[in-house]
Amino acid sequence: MPKVAVYNMQGNTVGELELNDEIFAAPVNESLMHQAVVMYLANQRRGTAATKTRSAVRGGGRKPWRQKGTGRARHGSIRSPIWVGGGVTFGPEPRDYRLKMPRKARRQALRSALSSKVATGNLIVLDELGFDEPKTRKMVDVLQNLQVEGKALVVTCGDGRNVLLSARNIPGVATARAQDLNVYTVLNSEQLILTKDAIEAVEEVLA
Repeated sequence: MPKVAVYNMQGNTVGELELNDEIFAAPVNESLMHQAVVMYLANQRRGTAATKTRSAVRGGGRKPWRQKGTGRARHGSIRSPIWVGGGVTFGPEPRDYRLKMPRKARRQALRSALSSKVATGNLIVLDELGFDEPKTRKMVDVLQNLQVEGKALVVTCGDGRNVLLSARNIPGVATARAQDLNVYTVLNSEQLILTKDAIEAVEEVLA
């Protein structure tokens, strides 16, 4: 089993933690991770873009002029797509972009993402993380104590409201609950910070 150091909020080592092999030392399947990321990004799309076709544009019920004898080209409606103010040809219509993956595949992709963080040494484990009140300065101090630079994902267990509010104004720092962890947010961060409670919650779901 892989072992990682456990830190406190002051950045001091307070022990070691053995991680579950099935989750944090699994084979890294890049194909599955790519599929999970594509699914996540596709599912964020609202799909509400819309244009009006010639049948939906107001007006144009009367033929603008008679068919023959005027010397002009024949037209049946002023709302034809070739007219200014007319409908749009082959424009976007509301649609559902959602993609799906089997549950086993999603979980294996998440195992691969977590294992890749352990393999590259970008997983930091905290014994606990919490504040009495939301304070950005306190969260900045914790990150500095852990020598965290660049993009980071802080994963907590339970409510963690004060942690969320303390971290949301820090550039490059994102937060997530262990129950909501997904492949995209893990891979989109350079360093992954989990509390011991969060690791237990992740292992409970993925083991």
